[in-house]
Amino acid sequence: MADVYDPFDPAFQADPYPAYRRLRDEDPVHRHDDPPFWALSRFEDIWAATRDAGTFSSAQGLTFYPDEIGTLGLAPTIVMLDPPRHTVLRRLVSHGFTPRRIAALEDMLRAFVRGNIARMERKAADGETPDLHGDFSAPLPTFALAHLLGVPEADRARFTPWVRALTTLQDDGFDLKALKDDAVAAVAEMFEYFTGVIRARRADPSDDLISALAVAEADGERLTDWDVLGFCFVMVAGGNDTTANLISHGVALLDTDHAQRERLASDFSLIPNALLEFLRLEASVQALARTTTRPVVIRGTEIPAGRKVMMLFGAANRDEREFGPSAGDLDVTREIPRHLGFSSGVHFCIGSHLARLQARVALEELLKAHPHTGVDVANARRIASPFTRGWISLPATGIG
Repeated sequence: MADVYDPFDPAFQADPYPAYRRLRDEDPVHRHDDPPFWALSRFEDIWAATRDAGTFSSAQGLTFYPDEIGTLGLAPTIVMLDPPRHTVLRRLVSHGFTPRRIAALEDMLRAFVRGNIARMERKAADGETPDLHGDFSAPLPTFALAHLLGVPEADRARFTPWVRALTTLQDDGFDLKALKDDAVAAVAEMFEYFTGVIRARRADPSDDLISALAVAEADGERLTDWDVLGFCFVMVAGGNDTTANLISHGVALLDTDHAQRERLASDFSLIPNALLEFLRLEASVQALARTTTRPVVIRGTEIPAGRKVMMLFGAANRDEREFGPSAGDLDVTREIPRHLGFSSGVHFCIGSHLARLQARVALEELLKAHPHTGVDVANARRIASPFTRGWISLPATGIG
């Protein structure tokens, strides 16, 4: 059935929103049997849970699979730590990952976006169909991350498949049964590469993010090599497909309402708010888990201690109780005092300003060059994932 919540059902993954509505209305504290977990779907419940790290712990992983990161032997990351250790690491990381450092990227990102638009134009002129996602949205965060992390031009060709492998692992929820040898090998190769980079930057700092993290200090403590490696993992796994899909979903949503697209094209000051609306309607991260540290009662239902609880951000961000009867509609001028597009609480996305910068620049340049750009959803391919929502390919229209 179209409105039954089954995270593994391709029909649900293609359009999860009817099932989310049914959960919100009929079963907001839902028990799933195989694999065993609970799922929250209402905005208020998830907002409260994400802001209660003492009860809803991130230390056992962010999917419904048991200890996925520990099983893979990946570096510990701030997204899978609880306070007080999370607080210390986040403070140290923030010394290198500053809004000023991110803002300084704008001109370079804008030039890269213009190059991507030119490539789509050449494809269209040659009679090919440009791929909005593959040719435009996806290359941008990979380029930005490679630059931030100090990957030299000569190594960029190696970086792209590493990113692809890691984001594939993330889309699968780090499910060991779904792992392929080439993906595991690519991740191991990336970790080995960055281990060398971290050591080199400690000996001879440069002007990149890894150098800044290597020398960051707070209260006499510095990040270890393993800590820095863990942050590289967060940046690549958490900041690549999520940003690309925000851009692609934005263009797709605007193609459903050309009046709003024209309004954005004529007033770029509306774009920052529009980006939040895109994320609200089509969350790149649909669901992440926490683990209860104690029994907790929500809406009269008790969730025992030690249980995985999925926070269905994709459901919460369309909750009529929070956003009113038009919660399922696009409104680029909607007032959004709070939302869960970047999560909330201690794990609010540390890269949100980087994602917003990239998406803003991408939309500004695309709307300036081709204000009628649309997409051919009927011939697009979506990611198949219980946790993320986005595209593999998304043919573009209106280019050229």
